[in-house]
Amino acid sequence: MPSRPRLRLRRAARGPEEQAELSRRRFVRRQWARRWLAWKHLVVAVLAVAALAATVWAVYFSSLLTVTGVDVEGTDVLGAGEVRRVADVPIGDPLARVDVDRVRSRIEALAPVKSVEVAREWPHRLLISVEERVAVAVVDIGGRIRGMDEAGVVFRDYDRPPEDLPRVRTSTGTRTDALAEAAQVIRALPAGLVVQVDHVEVETVDQIQLVLRDGRRVVWGSAEESEQKARVIEVLLDRPAQTYDVSVPAQPTTAG
Repeated sequence: MPSRPRLRLRRAARGPEEQAELSRRRFVRRQWARRWLAWKHLVVAVLAVAALAATVWAVYFSSLLTVTGVDVEGTDVLGAGEVRRVADVPIGDPLARVDVDRVRSRIEALAPVKSVEVAREWPHRLLISVEERVAVAVVDIGGRIRGMDEAGVVFRDYDRPPEDLPRVRTSTGTRTDALAEAAQVIRALPAGLVVQVDHVEVETVDQIQLVLRDGRRVVWGSAEESEQKARVIEVLLDRPAQTYDVSVPAQPTTAG
């Protein structure tokens, strides 16, 4: 309590010059404060731009984040080396500048590839994940034994036809759309029927027949209603005949 009167006495004792100096200092401080407020946002913006520029340089142009290798997974028919060769990823280039869409397109052009994903694995590698086609049948085309997937795409060679895959025989006029129909038929066959099939004969999209191991024939027609046809033929095969026609599954016939 006694200190306050002394403080007021000291303030009262200040002369005009001291008061003027104090006012000038307060004015200068206020001026600097205003200038700092005005410049603060600019300084922050400059620092942010500088940081962004440094990041862009480090990621896109420097040697700090370059490609050192390519990892490949999911291959069986294809070799990892073949995938890397077709991908043609430039080793030593910045990882961020690799055009993953173009890499993906190059790999998708390979016949055994059903789908592919390409991802950057920071800081230095690229990962290529391949899903290959799976053969559901083999086709003899010009003396070559080829594997065919569920979409009717012929994508690989075999030295010998796998015993667990049905064979497809074509005629000179068989087109790719007919092979796709045949693949749908094969997919619909129950396991118990597949083991009885020696081969599938395909001429056109609506001229498909199954030839059984004992010589009997099943006229299938097109792939339309294949699941119903499969159920019908399983019942019909118990009846003695040489030819079974399920092309119209609601009205099946037998002969021979």
